Amino acid sequence: MIRFWCILGALLGCVLCGCDRPAREESGSDGKVTVTLQLNWKPEPQFGGFYAARLSGAYARHGLEVIIREGGAGAPTVDMLAAGTVPFAIVSADEIVVARARGKPVKALFAVYQTHPQGIMSRASRGFREIADVFRTAGTLAMEQGLPYSDFLKKKYGFEKLKIVPSPFGDLSVFRNDESYSMQCFVTSEPLAAARLGIETTTFLIADAGYNPYATVLATSDGYLAANPSVVRAMVRGTRQGWQQYLQDPGVANSEMGRLNPTMDSRTFAESAEAQKPLIEGGDAAVHGVGHMTESRWRALIDQLQELKVIESPLLPGDCFVEPARWFDPD
Repeated sequence: MIRFWCILGALLGCVLCGCDRPAREESGSDGKVTVTLQLNWKPEPQFGGFYAARLSGAYARHGLEVIIREGGAGAPTVDMLAAGTVPFAIVSADEIVVARARGKPVKALFAVYQTHPQGIMSRASRGFREIADVFRTAGTLAMEQGLPYSDFLKKKYGFEKLKIVPSPFGDLSVFRNDESYSMQCFVTSEPLAAARLGIETTTFLIADAGYNPYATVLATSDGYLAANPSVVRAMVRGTRQGWQQYLQDPGVANSEMGRLNPTMDSRTFAESAEAQKPLIEGGDAAVHGVGHMTESRWRALIDQLQELKVIESPLLPGDCFVEPARWFDPD
């Protein structure tokens, strides 16, 4: 009986601490390793390269069968990685830093956006010329509070003149009927949807105000990386090839994502894919290729989050991401 309880305790420990000792992936009969990629939102162009990698055979050429699982508002992708629920997920760079500061062993592998697409959208009729105007003028701002970018905006501009309400996560019902209502947005998404409704908007990138973490970041856990380095390498290399394909020709991937997410029409898919290009291809990616990350960018983000008191103690950049040279050596 004592042995039974010891075995049961050990099994429970493995379940609860699966991220510390992850199982190695098993290959199927075709020799490919099946892995799951958990998105943090619905299929949209911000994920186009991942779908392109699957549809074009880039993942398959690297020995992978990748199951892409859609997310939604508040999808806890960082926690899923840390718990070992999924091997790969999409997060933002600041989520990585905060998670590691809280003892969650997650690590960035590939950053799609060099410039974060998070922004603030207002009605053009209000005549705002810069993001500061949103905070200088009485009105309503719909946004998620408690996130690092919200803390940054509050510290820099103050919220005294605004009524802060929860984000509608893309729903434009209030925005179209209340001229004094501004809302958080992805500059590659909601402004295009508003234009479809005949609403002229003005949008401001939060990155231009000084807060610019990498976004749409492919991440894994330390434990999974240690146990499955060849699988992780294949995932990163296939992902880069998928994004190169999508940036050249998004049509096939857009069609597949449109089938999975019929709330976005084909024209908006095409326009969004085009609008996001400078955010993906700019910065260090212009020199080193899509997905590139640097230690200096991670150091600046860590320092910023510590200054905002989002984290208490500094972290080493190398704890937060894997150097690109580890994956992107020539074929």
